[in-house]
Amino acid sequence: MKEFHRYVAIGDSSTEGLEDPDGRGGYRGWADRLAEHIAGAQESPLEYANLAIRGLRLGEIRNTQFDAALALEPDLLTIFGGVNDALAIRCDFAAMRSDFVAMFSEARERGITVLTFTTVLPTRINPFGRQLRGRIFMLNDLIREIAQCFGVLVVDFELYPIAEDPRLWFEDRLHGNALCHELMAAALAWRLGLDGFDESWAQALPDEPTRLRARQQITGDIDWAVRYFAPWLGKGIRRVPPGNGVERKRPIPTVMPKAAADGRASLDIPSRYPVSQRRGEIR
Repeated sequence: MKEFHRYVAIGDSSTEGLEDPDGRGGYRGWADRLAEHIAGAQESPLEYANLAIRGLRLGEIRNTQFDAALALEPDLLTIFGGVNDALAIRCDFAAMRSDFVAMFSEARERGITVLTFTTVLPTRINPFGRQLRGRIFMLNDLIREIAQCFGVLVVDFELYPIAEDPRLWFEDRLHGNALCHELMAAALAWRLGLDGFDESWAQALPDEPTRLRARQQITGDIDWAVRYFAPWLGKGIRRVPPGNGVERKRPIPTVMPKAAADGRASLDIPSRYPVSQRRGEIR
């Protein structure tokens, strides 16, 4: 198993860790969990930094995080972005291709192990999921194609049915919940070949999620639109900058404590996606 001395993560809200609370007012997320897995699986100490900020498009990640990440001299770099581009009214896939090529190629030329993944939208619970599937598929095709060109490691979540299980998604129907982040970290650890991890993260969750009746589904969709979609749309209309006021999550590399490797999540599994009990917004 290859050992790493410094891991740096760049990206948007997914890499920042929304919606996986750390119990201290912040977010944990798959990147933090992956760093813990790496530290627990190797003898050498691992330093970890996370420069992700919610709401950024791929070009913004490249322009504001990529050079800073390279300056930290990582030997492992996770790069993920593009979903915010796909959700925008106008989506420039040519620009996204250029951004992926620039980041993947330069990082690999420096001998850095680069890890990324494809994504899905929870079409079973997100009212706009089906309308945006085409864009997400195009984004995933870009990731696969360019990653293959430059030897970037990929976890192709689009190919795994578990990725669309509604029990993995937060109330905003866009971000993964704590269980989702835990499974993602296990999948990425498996892709890196860490000891103690296998493909068991992809096993279907026990039982089937409860199917809502039509009236319950409509009520839930209205509640979601009021609590999450309307605030997100309002920010776009007012042109509120993405990640406004949010600082880089973990800008200085610090040594991770060792944690026992665990290839399968152990969180309690809800019977269906929860109805929000608090106000929030899509980020």
